[in-house]
Amino acid sequence: MFISRIHDLPIVDSSGDSLGTLGDVVVSIRSRLRPPRVKGIVMELFARRRVYVPMERVYSLDASQVVVSGVLNARRFHRREGESLVIEDFIDRHVIRRGSTIASLIYDVSMASSRNGEWEINQVALTPMPKGLSFSSKVPITVVKWSEIPDLSPAAGQAPDEQLSELMDMKPADVARELHDMAEARRLEVAQALDDHRLAEAIEELPEDEQVALISILNPERAADVLEEMDPDDAADLIADLPSDTAEVLLTRMRPEDAQDVRDLLAYEENTAGGMMTPEPIIVAADATVADALAMVREEQIPAALAAMVFVVRPPLECPTGRFLGGVHLQRLLREPPSELVSGLIDPELEPLDVDAPLAVVSRYFATYDMVVAPVVDAQVRLVGAVTVDDVLDHMLPEDWRGIQLDQDGAAARP
Repeated sequence: MFISRIHDLPIVDSSGDSLGTLGDVVVSIRSRLRPPRVKGIVMELFARRRVYVPMERVYSLDASQVVVSGVLNARRFHRREGESLVIEDFIDRHVIRRGSTIASLIYDVSMASSRNGEWEINQVALTPMPKGLSFSSKVPITVVKWSEIPDLSPAAGQAPDEQLSELMDMKPADVARELHDMAEARRLEVAQALDDHRLAEAIEELPEDEQVALISILNPERAADVLEEMDPDDAADLIADLPSDTAEVLLTRMRPEDAQDVRDLLAYEENTAGGMMTPEPIIVAADATVADALAMVREEQIPAALAAMVFVVRPPLECPTGRFLGGVHLQRLLREPPSELVSGLIDPELEPLDVDAPLAVVSRYFATYDMVVAPVVDAQVRLVGAVTVDDVLDHMLPEDWRGIQLDQDGAAARP
């Protein structure tokens, strides 16, 4: 897909509402002869503000429009270290192909989805340098591999930060291990270069004291952006460990809806169902169909544990909801016709957890009923969130279990 052809395309949300237009594509140059990775897009809002949308939020992209999903950060886009903008930085740039002495202009750049689902730069369209002040109406175009353009494939000895390039492709737990082993100055340098989503995922895998140390050395605006990308329960746990004045500064800089989720969770005792839960389970109305529920389950950003069950409630459909009616297991949804109403598939034996239930009660509940995710309700039987099995394990293991695990992994990795 050539990027000039998607420039200025309308961007819409999953409901079809217009959000803005595609202004540019953000890429990071990688070493070891790997193609540049497409990190996200720059969305031009109708208010003439440019914001960043990570590729994880791009649900579909074709020749007519871009569909994004999930909550987007509306703060103004600022380029981070190691990032390039395709249209701004590469289109119309003078380049000399590897092995050639003749200068050309970059006419266009294309990207494609790789086997692992990531987008990468794969081809570059070149034109000869113009003679005189303008191009001819018939300009020959040559399409070459990305690796033939020095600006897209660093030469030996001129590669960008190789460690940082590798971190971009690692799983969150592996990024956390690398951050754990870094000196503070290097950790800050790497954290500033990582995008908000990837840094948030890595921070969630760090020991609590290192989470606090890392979020504290970021400037407040960046720290707030990262907290917004974290799961609300993890963000609440981290903010609870910060000095109260620092916590309040970060909460005031977060999006109001994200900050409110965190404030609500902070009102509960840490080792209770309310303190462990996420306020973002999959919620459907009583008249929703199996097809409606499965469409929500398929959202890429929903963790596997949360996707194991959908919860049926009376309106409103956001926590705290109307009266909780029950839960429907994913396997049951997969066995029923798409037109079937989910309200007829509710598990009659599923009892919700009380929001004040202590850790001992919650852990016995999960062990007794072999649950992956469980509903949490308040005194008015309103759904206020859901607890997942990994939330329970996080609170049952020793406080420093993440640090112990990272140290063991690091020792095992060293010869």
